[in-house]
Amino acid sequence: MTSSEKVKPAPKSIRTRLVRNFIIIILVSVLAFEGMLVYFTKFYFYGNVESILTNQIRTAADFYAQYFSNVSLEVNIIDNADVFWRQTNAQVQIIQKEGEVLLDSEGIGTYQKVDTADVRTACKGEKGVWTGYIYNAGKKEHVMAVAYPLTADGEQVGVLRFITSLSQIDKLIFNISGIFIGIGVVVVLVTIIISLILAQSIVRPLMDITAAAGMMAKGNLDIRIKKKRNDEIGVLSDTLNYMVAEVQNRERIKNDFISTVSHELRTPLTSIKGWANTIIDDGFNDKEIIKDGLNIIVKESDRLANMVEELLDFSRFVSGKVELNRQKTDISELINFIEKHMMSRAKKENINFAVYCENNLPEVELDRDKIKQVLLNLLGNSFKFTQAEGAVSLRSYYEEGHMVFKVEDNGCGISSEELPFVKEKFFKGKNSKSQTGLGLSICDEIVRMHNGELTIESEQGRGTVVTVKIPC
Repeated sequence: MTSSEKVKPAPKSIRTRLVRNFIIIILVSVLAFEGMLVYFTKFYFYGNVESILTNQIRTAADFYAQYFSNVSLEVNIIDNADVFWRQTNAQVQIIQKEGEVLLDSEGIGTYQKVDTADVRTACKGEKGVWTGYIYNAGKKEHVMAVAYPLTADGEQVGVLRFITSLSQIDKLIFNISGIFIGIGVVVVLVTIIISLILAQSIVRPLMDITAAAGMMAKGNLDIRIKKKRNDEIGVLSDTLNYMVAEVQNRERIKNDFISTVSHELRTPLTSIKGWANTIIDDGFNDKEIIKDGLNIIVKESDRLANMVEELLDFSRFVSGKVELNRQKTDISELINFIEKHMMSRAKKENINFAVYCENNLPEVELDRDKIKQVLLNLLGNSFKFTQAEGAVSLRSYYEEGHMVFKVEDNGCGISSEELPFVKEKFFKGKNSKSQTGLGLSICDEIVRMHNGELTIESEQGRGTVVTVKIPC
């Protein structure tokens, strides 16, 4: 098996990743929280033990300093040993400043040297605390020791040390920690169940959307996703529903376009073929029939050529093969050409055609032929939708860094329902006389390639104003 044929591992589902991430977050949170609880529990109990020992040892040390300081420490140990452990149930040690034990409540006069942190601190005249392990009767025991300086006449004569076992405290802390751990396990288990439910609530809509999208991809464009929530998944549902509606609309427009173009192509072809057959059947004898037939054939051929040209332009724009041939252009010359080209049609159709061109317009770098195409197409549309004795005008002027061309007519206008769609490809309104519905979309594309803007304002029954702005 080649490397390209190796089976790729199945991708992890969103549900698995969500549950895993939820569990990791909860475990880390629970462990951190329980660690803090155990720490503060231990801190609380150890603090209480230290506080009790501190109060007892201070009482004993103050009592010694007040009533027994007139006799040496060694004599007091022999005569009044009970004074030191009368205040506590803890193990009591009397230690010399050098660290040797003079008295131990569990073994008098051991003379063992103690060098723990609490004793070293107490030898310096301050209270010392130490927690650790000692061997008592051959057993290792966890203890806390508090050491306090003993003074006589303001001078330190030794160290008083109380030692208590922490075994019971440790058992209590262990039991409490076990309770915390049990609660943590319950919390984790409950969280896992809730995570599964939450993950399912997120994944289920996505699975529904995926299934619906798969059916859409297979061509079922009538399916719609039911929106259950007003969140990101709901927005995704709306987006997919909108997308499939747009695909349906585009499909309908395409089918209408194919049907319309087929009809529009068939009509002139039928006319051309019919008149050609008429001329042939007549045997080229009647000059009037030949003249009329050839005129109609030429007219219908022009109509076909215009349709094919629009389709070719559309094809080039869609494929991105159109490039602008920009060159410095005298706008007044361009407008004069447009005026001469359209004036004969205006007279023929009895339309009042007026052209206004601002003086001293700057030369503009643009594709002269493409802008001619735009203006001729816009004026052609105005002529189509303007009744005889109506008015059509073309204005050109400079405004705020833009060359502006404005085509205005007082024709039938465009309804407010159709106005937002007139620049879309293949769109043909109710009153449209276009063969393909591509004219305005091609004009808009040409203007956008010049980094310009084409806007349409219209009111049904009152006329239309089309404005083209090209940056200079």
